[in-house]
Amino acid sequence: MEVPLSGPLEGVKVLDLTAMISGPTATMILADQGAQVIKIENPKFGDYTRIVSTNRNGFSAAFLNNNRNKYSVAINLKDKDGVDLLKKMVKDSDVFIQNFRPEVADRMGLGEKVLRAINPSLIYVSICGFGFSGPYAQKPVYDPLVQALSGLTTVQAGSDEERPRLVRTILPDKLTGYATAQAICASLFQKLKSGKGDHIRVSMLDTVLAFLWGSDMGGHTFVGDEYEKETAQSFIDLIYETADGFISVAVQSDKEWEALCNAFGKKELINDERFFTAELRHRNIDDRLRLTQETLKEKKSVEWLEILTKYDVPCAPVLTRKEAIRHPQVVNNKSIIEINHSEAGRIRQCVPAPRFSQFPVSFMRDAPPLGGDTDKILLQFGLSEEEINSLIQKKVLAAPKISSEENV
Repeated sequence: MEVPLSGPLEGVKVLDLTAMISGPTATMILADQGAQVIKIENPKFGDYTRIVSTNRNGFSAAFLNNNRNKYSVAINLKDKDGVDLLKKMVKDSDVFIQNFRPEVADRMGLGEKVLRAINPSLIYVSICGFGFSGPYAQKPVYDPLVQALSGLTTVQAGSDEERPRLVRTILPDKLTGYATAQAICASLFQKLKSGKGDHIRVSMLDTVLAFLWGSDMGGHTFVGDEYEKETAQSFIDLIYETADGFISVAVQSDKEWEALCNAFGKKELINDERFFTAELRHRNIDDRLRLTQETLKEKKSVEWLEILTKYDVPCAPVLTRKEAIRHPQVVNNKSIIEINHSEAGRIRQCVPAPRFSQFPVSFMRDAPPLGGDTDKILLQFGLSEEEINSLIQKKVLAAPKISSEENV
């Protein structure tokens, strides 16, 4: 499936040397918004996510879900001819992004200073795990390690005194992708005004710390008054058991607390001295949450959701992933669509969350096979068919051999 590229970033050309999740998430956001993202891959095996996760006809779900709307060009960057070719592509590109370990790109001859000399207005993006200098800069990194070092695992545990726990999704990777995409867009806007490029550096560790600071680092905001240990307000969370399942209920304001008491048929709790103000409800949080839990176990989930909705109490069902994608609100939002992938068959994709009034959401290209666009893209960069075929024979490139008839 392929239609002409369109979107607010139409005309932006991105050379994407990233792999795994953080970088590909960032570049897929750009591709979804109309940028031409050219994924540069190793001709032998490509992005590692091609071979992991649930798989059909040679395409993994992990690769499909992080690489739609991109082009794949397979270049051997261990060969000098491959590096020279990529440098030629840099000359006519807007963004170059890589997530190698710090200093690796420099050793490859693809560092920021080298490419800046070729294209002064280039936006060069470096993603790393822990930082670009310091004691952890050269350490190998995976998402759980960043969760551990950033303090996220103790936030997830609820207290410094409890066993640390991982968030059961690769949050640092995906957060870094979103932060990087935003930074690239900001730099593109600046480039429009000044004509200048930039070097954007994003570490996963910095991204998670910035993410946590807005809601989870209050005990370390006031210098001199830091908490020695973080303790949980309560270990009772806002997932409540009903007679037949689970729902979530959350109330904050006096109005919402009063509505909840009325929904429960327990008006006496409105003026209960333990819960009369927001401050008291916070101070007596365990008593409040235990009362809520005891009451909710008296009826089935669907009954409670109907009652709570009638009283305008914030509530939601607790769904499995299978149930979530079929929920009426998700269906109404058209959040999940089904498309035909040329090789993987019928697949589901989640529509990008931002919806642009002038650019309707569309999936313009399948997540590509390895090297599937090598010839097409390199022709756009000015190489001849003979040059491309010669580089294929030298194993600098991997792509189907092209002929004049295919380009008529």
